[in-house]
Amino acid sequence: MSSAHEGHFEALRAQLQEAAATFADGPDALQGILLGIVDDVDRAVREPLEIFPVCHHSPASAVAMARRLREKQPKVVYLELCEDMAPLLTELRNCKLPVALQAFATEVDGFPAEWSPLSVVAPITETSAEYQAIAYALDTPGVELVLVDRSSDHVFQWDVRETHADDPADPDAPPAQEEADLHGDAVGVEIGDLRPRFAELEEHLLHHGRVRHWSEWWHQYVELPLGDSDHDTYRQVMLLIGSLFRRLAPGDPHRVRVDEDRERYMWTRMREHLAATGTDPADSLYICGAFHAASRVGEFGVQGTDTFEISPRSATKWQHGLIPSSHAAIEAQFGLAAGSVSIAATVWAKNVRRTRVEPYRLVGQAGAKKTKVKKTAAAAAPVPVVEPSDKLTGFLQQPPVLDRLDETELLGWSVEIVRAARRGGYLASTADAIAVFETSILLAGMRDRARPTPYDFQDAAVTCIEKDTVPGRRDVRRLVEIMMGGDRVGQVGYDALPPLARDVHDRLAPLNLKLQQRGVQRALLDIASQPELERCSDVLWMLRLLMPQGAARPIMGERRLGERPIQESWDLALGTHQRALIELGYEGVSIEQVLEQRLRRAAYGPQATAATVLEAVEDATLYLCSRRLADELGTRALEVLSAERSVDGAPEVLRRVRRLLAYYRTNEPVLPPWIESFVKTGYAHYCTLLPTAFTDDDATVRQVAAMLGFLFSMESLALSLGCDRTQLELALAQSHPQDPPKTALLWAAQVQLGHLSRADLRARCDELLGNPLVVPAYPRYLSGFVHALEPVPGLTDFVVEAVSNAFGRLPDPVLLPWLPTLITTLRSGGAESAPLLIREAGRIFPGRLAALDEWVPPWRSQPEAVHAARRADSSRGCPLLAAHPAACDAVASLLGCDGTWETADPGPPGAALAGRHPDTAVALEVLLAGA
Repeated sequence: MSSAHEGHFEALRAQLQEAAATFADGPDALQGILLGIVDDVDRAVREPLEIFPVCHHSPASAVAMARRLREKQPKVVYLELCEDMAPLLTELRNCKLPVALQAFATEVDGFPAEWSPLSVVAPITETSAEYQAIAYALDTPGVELVLVDRSSDHVFQWDVRETHADDPADPDAPPAQEEADLHGDAVGVEIGDLRPRFAELEEHLLHHGRVRHWSEWWHQYVELPLGDSDHDTYRQVMLLIGSLFRRLAPGDPHRVRVDEDRERYMWTRMREHLAATGTDPADSLYICGAFHAASRVGEFGVQGTDTFEISPRSATKWQHGLIPSSHAAIEAQFGLAAGSVSIAATVWAKNVRRTRVEPYRLVGQAGAKKTKVKKTAAAAAPVPVVEPSDKLTGFLQQPPVLDRLDETELLGWSVEIVRAARRGGYLASTADAIAVFETSILLAGMRDRARPTPYDFQDAAVTCIEKDTVPGRRDVRRLVEIMMGGDRVGQVGYDALPPLARDVHDRLAPLNLKLQQRGVQRALLDIASQPELERCSDVLWMLRLLMPQGAARPIMGERRLGERPIQESWDLALGTHQRALIELGYEGVSIEQVLEQRLRRAAYGPQATAATVLEAVEDATLYLCSRRLADELGTRALEVLSAERSVDGAPEVLRRVRRLLAYYRTNEPVLPPWIESFVKTGYAHYCTLLPTAFTDDDATVRQVAAMLGFLFSMESLALSLGCDRTQLELALAQSHPQDPPKTALLWAAQVQLGHLSRADLRARCDELLGNPLVVPAYPRYLSGFVHALEPVPGLTDFVVEAVSNAFGRLPDPVLLPWLPTLITTLRSGGAESAPLLIREAGRIFPGRLAALDEWVPPWRSQPEAVHAARRADSSRGCPLLAAHPAACDAVASLLGCDGTWETADPGPPGAALAGRHPDTAVALEVLLAGA
C-alpha cells in the first residue's frame, strides 16, 4: 500500500481486516480482496479528472448526475458511449424517449459476410445518467461533450480478433456479444454493466437478500439508500460495488481482455483530447460505468503513461440513426426483470420530488415544458478541489430509515390497483385494498425490509386480489406493471427520421392519417374517383413487401400483373413498426432503391434458385414497373435454371412462367428475348432430367407433374423456337418409374403424346382393380392421375371415371383410409385441378336424385350399341360417300389404309373408316351442303 493512501479510509481498512480475520480460515486471500476494494476506491477518488461512476437506467445515478452537474458546471464531459454516435445526440430533441442510438451496416467489408447486417444500439431513457449529461452539454453554452468509447466498427473488430484468438479454425462464427441481444439482432451497448459476473455471488446475494431476481436486489439495497445521498457517498459506494464485482468476477481471459482494452481505449481518447485542447482536468468530468471506474489497469488516468494503439476503422460503410425503444426491450436486452425499468421511472420521479433536484431536459423535446429555459454558461472560476473524505464507513453502518411518504404512496397504490382490478373484471372491494396494504407491509417485514418495495406490493396484490382465477385479459401482476408506468414506448420525430422514412410519410400524406401514431389505422383508397391515390397504393404495396407483417396489411384489393387497382382498403401500423421503417432508410434513399437492391440480392445470392429469381422478375414488373430490371433478372433466371440439377422448384417455375407469359402476350408487342430463351432452355433442361426424376425417390409426384406441365404447355412455343419433340418422346421412352403415382403420371403423358389410347388406359385401370394384390395400391395410382391434370387437363373426364370406379369397387378397408389422402392431395397439390373435377362431375352425373336410379355411366355403355346409334344417325352421310368413293379412298390412303371403297368386308378402308367415325361423315356432308 503506497504512502499516498495513508490517512484515507483507515477506519474502513481496520474494520475489513478484522472481518477477514474473524470470518475466514485463511484471512490472507479475503483480506487481499477487501483491502484491494478500498484501494480501488481510494485510487479513483484521487484521480485529477473526476470519475463519475453510474449504473445503466439507475434513478439514483440520474439524480446524482443532475446534482453534480449543477454543482461543478464542467466545461468538458467525457461520456462512455460509441464515439461515432456523437452526431445523433442533437436529434434527441425531436424524439420521445425512450429511443436508441443505432449504427447499422448492410454491406460489410473487413468482417465475415455471415455477420451482415451489423447493428449496434445504445438505448436512452429519461431516468438514465447519460441523458442528464447529454441534456446539460447540449443546452449549456461553452460545454463540450466528447464520446470516448470504441466506435461501432471497433466493437466488431474486437469480436473478430477475439473469435480468431479463441477459435482460429472457425473465423466465421457469430460475434461474441458482451450483452444480451434485442432491438433485432443488434449488439447492445450500455453505460454501467453493473451485475455480478460470478454466478455463485449473485445467487448468494439473492438468497440472503430474500429477493427473486437481481433487479429487485438492486432496487432494495442500492437504489433506495442512494436515492437522496450526497455526492461523495454516492460516488464511493458505486466505486465500492464496481470494484467488488470486478475482483470477484471469474477469470475469463476474453472478458477481462475486452474490459481492460476498453478502459485503455477511453483513457487514450481523453488524453488526446486534453492535449489537443489544453483543457484543465479539474474542469472535466468522466462518466462511465462503475465497473470501469474501478479499473485496475496499470498506470491509467490522465497522468498515466500506459499507451494503447487504436487500429483504423474498416472499409464498412456505417449508417447512423435513431430507432424507437421501449422499457420491455431494454429489460429483455440487458437481462432485467419485467417491469423493472418502469419501476425505475417511478422511483426517479419520487427522488426528484424528495431531493428537489432540478433535472436537465433537452429544450424543445416532445413532452417538455413550453416555457423557455434560461441557458447558463459554464462557471468560469475553477471549482475548488475538496479533499475526499471517508463516507463509506458511515454509510455501511447506518440502519435503513422508514420514510413516512412511503406509507402514503403505498396506500395510493393499494386504492389504484383495486380500481384497475375492478375494471379488469375482478370482484375487488375496499377490503381488498386494505388487505393489499397490510400484506405489503407484512411481506416487507418477513423479508427484513424497512419499507415495502414495488415488488412486495406486486406480490401482495396477486395474493389478495387474483387468488386462483383471471377473469379478464390481464392478470394482477400485469395490472401492477401498467399502474407503475407500463411499457413506455419511444418515438422518433419526423425531423430525426432518415430521408427514406420522411419520403414515405410525404407520399402517404394524401391519406390524411397520423402515420406516426402507434396502433392500427384504416386507410380507404377509392382510386377510381381519385386517381392520385394510385401513387399511395404503389407505396403501400412496396411497404408490404419490405416491412414486417402487420405494418401494411391489405384488407381489400390485390396487385396482379396487367391489372389496375380500383378500390383498396389497408390496415396501417407504421408508427408501431417505426424501427423497421427507419432501418429501411439505412439501405437507400427511397423504397424503390431498397426494393431493387433486395431483388438483386435475392437473385444473385448463393441460395438463389430459378423459382426465386422468377419471383424477383415478377416483383420487379409488378411493383417497380421496370422492364430493364426485369430483363436483367430474367437473364439471371436463365443462368440459374441451366445450372440446376434438381427439380425441387419445378412447380413454382411453372406457375410463374405461365403468369409472366400471359402478361407479356397481352401487354407487349413481342415476347422479351430472355423468356423465349428460358422456354427453349427449360424444354431441353426438363427433358434431360425427366427420366431421372421418374425414378428418384427425392422427386415428388407434384414436381414431376410440374415438369410435364412445363413441357406440354410450353411445347408449341418451344417447337417454334427450334426445339425438337423427339427429345420429349425419347425422355418418356427412357422413363421407367416403380412408384404407382409416377406410373400413372407416365401413362397420362403417353396418352397426351398419342402413344397410349384411352381404351388401353381404361383397360389397365380395370386390370388393376381386378388384381387383389394391386387393389390396396390403387388409390396411389389415382393420386398420380389427379396430379396428371396439371400437364394433361384433357384427362379430367377419365379421372372422374377412375375415382367413381374406385368408390364403387374398392373395399371399405382400402377406400376409407384413402379418403383423407385424396382430400389432402386436392388441397395441397390439386387446388387448381379441383374445379375441373367438380365441373366435369357436374356435367356427367345426373342433376336430380330421381334420375340416379336409371342413370348409366357413359363409360359403362356397350361400345357396339354406341356405334350402331352413331351409324343410324349418320345414315345421311354414308350414301354421299358411296356416291363419291374416290374421295373416301384418297383420305383412307393418306391415313395408311390399303384397299378401295368397293373392297368387300372386312377390308374396305373407306367403309370401315366411315363406320368407326360417322360423325366425320355427317360433318363433311353439312360442310358440302353449305358450300
